[in-house]
Amino acid sequence: MTNNTVINLGTPEGIDPLTELLRSGAKQLITEAVQVEPDELMTHYDDQKTADVRQHVVRSGHHPEREIIIGVGKVSVEVPNIRSREGEPESFQSLIAPPYIRRTATLDAAIPWLYLKGVSSGQMQSALEAIVGLEAKGLSANVVGRLKRQWEATYKQWCTRSVSDEWVYI
Repeated sequence: MTNNTVINLGTPEGIDPLTELLRSGAKQLITEAVQVEPDELMTHYDDQKTADVRQHVVRSGHHPEREIIIGVGKVSVEVPNIRSREGEPESFQSLIAPPYIRRTATLDAAIPWLYLKGVSSGQMQSALEAIVGLEAKGLSANVVGRLKRQWEATYKQWCTRSVSDEWVYI
């Protein structure tokens, strides 16, 4: 006998205009913020020139477009690339959309919360689809299993930590 705590809401028949508005607004904000980051970095190199009097550090296209799952679904992000023309290579990593990030930290925080509230690993994707939408395909039971292993390792490390440091006693 299974006790299913997830109510399947089914696939929405149409596109929710409010969610689409939020998603497009989020995409626009992320795009603008990701463009500001390299602009700020480039101001530090304005006075540095190459031997032939060109800018030392320049924009060099974009990294491949990728999708990040946020609270309202997937949003595609294109991070600018920066390179130096000569000498020491300059690398730029966005703090807003760092490499390899696939979902926001708040969405990562929802997974343990749902698990602790009784949503099983097998039902996690259905629960996240109800929250995020159909874009929650990458948030499967395997993700929950991997996170549980990380939590267990963190707990074991916490249990074996040294308690010989300074402690305040009342």
